[in-house]
Amino acid sequence: MSRLQPVINGTGVVVHTNLGRAPIAPPNNAGYTNLEIDLATGRRGKRAAYVEQCLAELCGAEAAMVTNNCAAALVLILRHLTAEKKEVIISRGELVQIGGGFRIPDVLETSDAILREVGTTNRTTLDDYAKVIGKNTGLLLKVHRSNFFMDGFVAAPDRRELSALARKKRIPFVEDLGSGVLTDTENWAADHHETTPREVIKSGAALVCFSGDKLLGGPQSGIIAGKAKYIAALKKHPFFRALRCDKLILSALQHAAEIYLRGDGETLPLNQSLRADSKQLKRRATKLAKALAVLPITVAVAEGESQVGGGALPQATLPSFTLDLVPENFSLKDFATRLRRASTPVIGVISNQRFRLDLRTIFPEQEKQLLQSIHETLQ
Repeated sequence: MSRLQPVINGTGVVVHTNLGRAPIAPPNNAGYTNLEIDLATGRRGKRAAYVEQCLAELCGAEAAMVTNNCAAALVLILRHLTAEKKEVIISRGELVQIGGGFRIPDVLETSDAILREVGTTNRTTLDDYAKVIGKNTGLLLKVHRSNFFMDGFVAAPDRRELSALARKKRIPFVEDLGSGVLTDTENWAADHHETTPREVIKSGAALVCFSGDKLLGGPQSGIIAGKAKYIAALKKHPFFRALRCDKLILSALQHAAEIYLRGDGETLPLNQSLRADSKQLKRRATKLAKALAVLPITVAVAEGESQVGGGALPQATLPSFTLDLVPENFSLKDFATRLRRASTPVIGVISNQRFRLDLRTIFPEQEKQLLQSIHETLQ
């Protein structure tokens, strides 16, 4: 059992679930905060009202709200929309398993909803949805596949088609995006586009939910955006009190949202890693290799490929450079163990009989600590 502490992520997985997902810059909101007081009037205010407004603007939605994670957001949506009409229509190709062994069917059924599966694993048509909509249908649900990709003989209706069908049948269309991203991923992952909440809202969806701690680059949270009437109803639901966030989460999420609204999203630690230039990574790796040359360890700089992680863009890889280390006096397994137990823990990957540290997920300001941990480990 280990106490929670900062670590150096040398794995090359940018959004690493075991290492806290997105790296965040903690906001300076120590002590008391105006969590539920209106500073203009001195009266009791509404928790999260400001950050909700920021998120709604970023998503191009009428309103938004925050829960403690995306699974909670989805359960809350289902509890409300299936209170009377129990059926949720979803494609069999979207009954996915997410991190930690949680499966979408299990998550949905905790809301007492009845799943109505349509289509097949690889092909679902608009007509498949239309045929099963009935008097007990509460909503159409689309779930992002996130951490895997299907290719070949596959088909699925466009979200605009699903939205139009839902409007025609007078039922809401909801999409769970999983890892929500607020910027164009093609800027750093060529030819790989991840759908944004704004695109989902623009397609006509009633609600979209996504995570705040993955590709958004904020703290663990679930964000719901969409029609104001649905958001208002969700916030009044008794179950919401068990899912709401505290001042630390809201402060960190507000910090990230304001940065995006200023147009400075690339300055967030997450986006610095995703957008890092491979030539710069090579220069940093070479400099570190020279600093380690005096130690009893073989050091090489090699080309590598980083992963986005966080259940997003499973096909995308990011070119990177690694420090490949082979200690003289320890096995690779012992070396990895010693580094994990250093005063500043270092997490890397054993591959091809070398211990590899990917520079994409190591921040420049961590280099001094990295060198100290390696020195400490080899003593």
